[in-house]
Amino acid sequence: MCFADLARGVRDVIAQSLLGMLIASLLAAVAVAQGFEIEDRRSYPGAGDEMLRVLSTADLDVFEPFLLRFQEANPEVGIDYVTVSSAELNRAIRGGAAFDLALSSAMDLQFSLANDGYAQSYESAVTDALPDWARWNDQLFAFTAEPAVIVINEARFEGLPLPRTRADLVTLLRDHPERFAGGLGTYDLRESGLGYLFATQEARSSDAYWRLTEVMGRLDARLYCCSSRMIDDVASGELALAYNVLGSYAEGRLGADAGLAILPLEDFANVMLRTALIPATAERVEDAGRMLDALLREGMGDGPEPVLPPLQARGEAAASAFGPIRLGPALMVYLDRLNRESFLEAWDAAMEQ
Repeated sequence: MCFADLARGVRDVIAQSLLGMLIASLLAAVAVAQGFEIEDRRSYPGAGDEMLRVLSTADLDVFEPFLLRFQEANPEVGIDYVTVSSAELNRAIRGGAAFDLALSSAMDLQFSLANDGYAQSYESAVTDALPDWARWNDQLFAFTAEPAVIVINEARFEGLPLPRTRADLVTLLRDHPERFAGGLGTYDLRESGLGYLFATQEARSSDAYWRLTEVMGRLDARLYCCSSRMIDDVASGELALAYNVLGSYAEGRLGADAGLAILPLEDFANVMLRTALIPATAERVEDAGRMLDALLREGMGDGPEPVLPPLQARGEAAASAFGPIRLGPALMVYLDRLNRESFLEAWDAAMEQ
């Protein structure tokens, strides 16, 4: 064999090896993503080689200040932060995706994961300090309390009396269909775990829920996956109103977007607990515990008074201010397959008029 032939052979072997490595990497990426859809992803390299893998429903513009503070205090810990919807997070953890910490706004799905054995126990002085209503079985921990709110574009409501209850809102929408047709936004309950949680809890608490849903259906309400996109469309004027968006996201936008306002209603408020669990598949449990403790101490957001303060800062009185949503087996009622199908059929009938 001449030198040229030998060189070609070596080159072909190297090319095949590189191709094999590329294919392996692609297959690995597909395997990681299989079964759930990623909305956003960002890596924060640390001084060490290992990465703490966080799966979360919180948008990075809300959560990144906390991540940067945590990494400043723990510079050796790298962070791989993946944003998904609450329904996708549930699918991912149930499918065995390898993450060290799971943070979600859909507390019913999180409770179901813990109840079904997909979380491991964790205990520290910080978790022990939580009130009983903010933790379950040392596996599920609430780190913020967030109300569902209505966000409006003030220009779209100009000249109209602002409603004070859901019944008032129903009347206003019925009386002015020409102004609100195509201009209402709410969650797609088949896609949004948080939206489904808010809807089922509200239906239990208020007779006005189904009347409001029927009116929104007649006015061709637009359906969304998440709070941030609804708020974007209210800010731009495409929507007059977004129903049941996260109060923390809305508060964060009020100063930046002129004409954006939160519509306070006096009848009741749903308040969900954003929760964290350490999945059974977690490998970096110690680092996950450190991040969990930091979340419980500091809350989310930026500055000395974050939009989402830690639960400890709210005091025991906070428990009485919550809406009907509590950590406990009652959260499982509407996750039952038959109950879910029945609720979604009724919702479809109301929305698709």
